[in-house]
Amino acid sequence: MRFPLHITTDMIRHQVRNAWQGNKRYPFVLMLEPLYTCNLACVGCSTERHTGKLEDRLPLEKCFEAADLSRAPVVSICGGEPTIYPELEQLVTGIIERKRHIYLCTNALLLDKNVFDVVHPHRRLTINVHLDGMRDTHDMVCAREGVFDKACEMIRESKARGYHVMTNTTVFKETDVEEVEELCAHVKELGVDGMLLSPGYSYESVERDIFLTRDEIQNKFSRILEFQKRYRLASTPMFLEFAAGKRDYKCSPWSTVTYTPRGWKRPCYLIGEKFTQSWDEFWNGTDWSYWESRTDPKCQNCAMHSGFEASVVKDLGKRPWDMARLAAWNLFG
Repeated sequence: MRFPLHITTDMIRHQVRNAWQGNKRYPFVLMLEPLYTCNLACVGCSTERHTGKLEDRLPLEKCFEAADLSRAPVVSICGGEPTIYPELEQLVTGIIERKRHIYLCTNALLLDKNVFDVVHPHRRLTINVHLDGMRDTHDMVCAREGVFDKACEMIRESKARGYHVMTNTTVFKETDVEEVEELCAHVKELGVDGMLLSPGYSYESVERDIFLTRDEIQNKFSRILEFQKRYRLASTPMFLEFAAGKRDYKCSPWSTVTYTPRGWKRPCYLIGEKFTQSWDEFWNGTDWSYWESRTDPKCQNCAMHSGFEASVVKDLGKRPWDMARLAAWNLFG
């Protein structure tokens, strides 16, 4: 299977439970940012993540409270760089005890020093390593030489130690699609369990114009569609077709909720118009219909998986062929 069986069944159970309860909207994923501190200053990342102070990190109880309030079956621990979070061992243990699935999103530079000896392999834990291209490109995006080689070394070591490992690649304006395929082939040789590809979106304060317009997204992802079957991509075929401009969806901004040192970020992971400490204010005070419509100027060039993969799932009931196709993609991928 493309995804472990227990993840698939838990996600289906979550959707069925919410359908029975009559919930039209509900979180699929909690993006948990326990800190803004990072050991890199990547060109595609917001400036607040270049300057975050460790003492401003979220306490453990706030992290657990966010997981309990959102009830999302998947918790993506990101940041900042989560391997810097001093309480990472307790955080991972506490989320697993809540029977949630964890994606530990990391640049991989500190896995050997801060993770391997304290956070052990578990079926509910996936290490998600960010790679934005081959050596020259990735090191340029990270603004530091040697990051690509270290990340690949840590992927090999993670697999040797028994971790479930994925890679996450952002496609930027300057990204060469041939290089994306080269990267897919490279990480396949490293033995990764899946690869996520997503178009870059200009959010918050980023100093460099490296992000894609809608036309550029569609052009690049049309070419990605040509080779996607050769690799174990975690992006669904329907999402890739959406990114390539071959189908359309409303956004599902409520499907990926984000909790940060500043509170709940709304309306979505990418657009921080307001932060609030109150879950009720965040969930019931956000005009979800407006943001679903994609009419806001900020939404015009967005095709991020965080907003549209859930739209694929929600739309399956209207498209039986897509449901069968998605099941086959997961079972035989």
